[in-house]
Formats: sequence, structure tokens, C-alpha cells
Amino acid sequence: MSKKLHLVSLGCAKNLVDSEIMLAKLNDYELTNEVSEADVIIVNTCGFIESAKEESLNTILNLHNERKEDSVLVMSGCLSQRYKDELSKDLTEVDIFTGVKDYEKIDKLIQEKKSIFSSDTFLIDNEERVITGSNYHAYIKIAEGCNQQCSFCAIPIFRGKLHSRDLKSIVNEVKKLIDRGFFDFSFISQDSSSYLRDKKNSNGLIKLIDEIDKIDGVKSARILYLYPTTTSIDLIKRIEKSPIFHNYFDIPIQHISDNILKIMKRGMGEQKLKELLYKIKKLKNAFIRTSIIVGHPKESIEDFNTVCEFLKKFKFNRVNIFAYSDEKGTPSYEMEDKIDKTEIERRVNILENIVNEINNEQLKNDIGKSFEVIVDGESNEHEYLLSAKKLFWAPEIDGEILINDSEVKNIEYGKIYIAEVTELADDRLIAKVKSK
Repeated sequence: MSKKLHLVSLGCAKNLVDSEIMLAKLNDYELTNEVSEADVIIVNTCGFIESAKEESLNTILNLHNERKEDSVLVMSGCLSQRYKDELSKDLTEVDIFTGVKDYEKIDKLIQEKKSIFSSDTFLIDNEERVITGSNYHAYIKIAEGCNQQCSFCAIPIFRGKLHSRDLKSIVNEVKKLIDRGFFDFSFISQDSSSYLRDKKNSNGLIKLIDEIDKIDGVKSARILYLYPTTTSIDLIKRIEKSPIFHNYFDIPIQHISDNILKIMKRGMGEQKLKELLYKIKKLKNAFIRTSIIVGHPKESIEDFNTVCEFLKKFKFNRVNIFAYSDEKGTPSYEMEDKIDKTEIERRVNILENIVNEINNEQLKNDIGKSFEVIVDGESNEHEYLLSAKKLFWAPEIDGEILINDSEVKNIEYGKIYIAEVTELADDRLIAKVKSK
């Protein structure tokens, strides 16, 4: 009988790519959703903010309580890397510890029941992956680590400095995935707009776009995690000219007040940041996603109100709101004038209400319009509804379209169709498929 594997991937899409590498390395295991049946259990953890750390630890402990005797529990990923000494000593429930630099060795670690934390940065290069959750979309990790100096962020502490993948390696991976039927790609890293800057090339992301545009079979692409100071006008223009890459800009600004941007060490002030954002917004069909951190030390009511007013005026397409997380080892951790957690929660709620109102307004504006969509499969809402997304949306994070009618017979999952939006139900669009 084959051995069984249960894997939980927490956190961001970058973690998911790492998990997919581990799945490929353990392809002789049978995947199971039943923890009590698994011979090996892997939790690829997130250590970005406090809530993510709590989720990772709770997941580990819950899985330990459900596991069978003689199974192997593995803890990998960011949290394990960041607190390797403390966790290895105190978390006795775990059998094997590994971090973010040894994913390609996971089969050997399990075989030898050995913990390891290598010092060399791991970059994908010809490793196989088991793509999960889609038969048409894949994430492509283009770099590891980050050279930015944001005062609140602990990522460089456990992910290290920027290390860019070789461009040929990325192109080869995309071509291999096209041969397997994939045609929609999201290019990701901690700071994608700095791609190849560690190799003295300030136009690395433009070079990547040039190469991907040449590949037959790529029908749709977007870039996630652009940093404002390394998002040049030339890069914006190149994305606009691409027949493949959408005018999709995932560009976390974190704040808009000059005072807080300076304290956060973001490298760009309010005026320049607004100039950049409005230049992007002028592009045809521009879709702009961002994130805001609420309650950073020294954030005054005036600073917070500045964010509120800008969000109302600019109307981002999507906004992630994060409560400030006090991360040990960062400059912000040592700062005075911390904001009370209750006050942070109050401010988060205010911003979420603003964002929800804007999202609802934008979704209403889609009624009566037609878009290219990809049908993912049956909806969880009802067996007679299909789940889809706009082609240019990033999977899972940008929304869902429910298909309740079609003029096309025998709709295939993972295929592109033209659909007309007919109504809005809560926060989801309802649409009718019109044609292929």
C-alpha cells in the first residue's frame, strides 16, 4: 500500500509555489484530506504578521491532535525559519523542522527523519511542481527575498536579501507548463519590480515581459507585488504595450500620509506616490490593487484621515487592510507612541467600510457589460451555478462571477468565454455566457 500525505499550505501564493515543489518531490505518496490516515503531515507555515503566526501554530497543534501514531509531522516555511531555535526546542509535537531554503530536499528529510536549515537561498531551477487548484493558471516565482528597508517588515530577516532567478530558468518553466495545458500566469516575488536589480539590471522586469511576450501559448499574465520606488514609468509603459500582460498593478502603498511613509521608510513621499498611481490609473482598463497598514506607531488621527480621504477619492479596485503587527527585530518594534489595539481595530473597521462601499459601487458598474471570463467549475453556492472569474483578475483574491445561464452548450472548465453581467448578488456578479 502507498503511503499517504496531508499537506497544508498557509500564507501567500509564494508559499504555495514552495508547497507545490514539495508535492512533486513526494509524488510517490497518495494525497489525503484525512489527517488521521496520513503517514506524513506537512504544514508550510507563514510568519509574516501575528495573526498568521497564530494560525500556523494552531494548525500544527490541531493536526498533531488528529494524527495517527507513528506518523511524521513536518513544519516548514517562514515561521519555522524565523523562529527555528525556539520552535525546535519548545514545539515537541513536530518531528521535522525545515525553513524556506530546503524545499527540494523534503523527500530526503522525511526519509532520514532529519531537520535542516540551509544557509543558501533556494531558487527554483528545473524543479517539477504539482500545480494545485487550477488546470489553466500557475504562479511563477521570479525571485526570493527583499532589499527594501521598510521599518515594519520582518521578511528580510527570514527570507534574506533579493536573489533573482535566471531569466532562462523562468522562460523554461513557463514553456513546460504550457506543454501541460496552462495558459494563465501570475509572476510573483516579495518585490517583483526589483527583479534582476541584484544583478545590476534596473530593467529586469521589462526584460522578463519581453521574453514572456514571445512565448506561444501564453494567453494571459499579470505581475503581483510591485514596489512603488522600483515601479518605473518605463515599466508601466511596457506593461501597457504588452499583448499578454494585463494592465494589472498590484502595488502595496501601505499608507499615503507623508509623515507615516517617512516613518515606514517607504522611500517615496505622498506627492510622488500619487503621481505614480494616477499615471497608472490613466491606462485603459487599469486594475489597481493595494494594501494599507493601519495603526503603525505614531499614526495620528490626521494621518489616518488622510488615508480615508485618499481611498474615497482614488477608488482602488481592490484594497487589503492590515492591522499593524508589532514584529520583533524590525525598527518599528522599537518605536514609541504605539497605537492601542482597540483603536487600531476601530480604524480598520472604518477603512473596511470605505473599501466595501467602493467595491460595491464598482461591481454595480459592471452590470450590463461583457467580459472575457474563465469558468473554473461548479460553484459552492449551488449545483446549477458555475464559478468563474474575469480573465484579468488574479485567482481567488479578486472575486468570483456566478454563471447562471449560457447561450453556449457544454461549457468546458478552464476555458475562456465572453460573458455578460446581468446583476449583482451581495458581493458577486451574476453573468450569462454569450460566446466562446
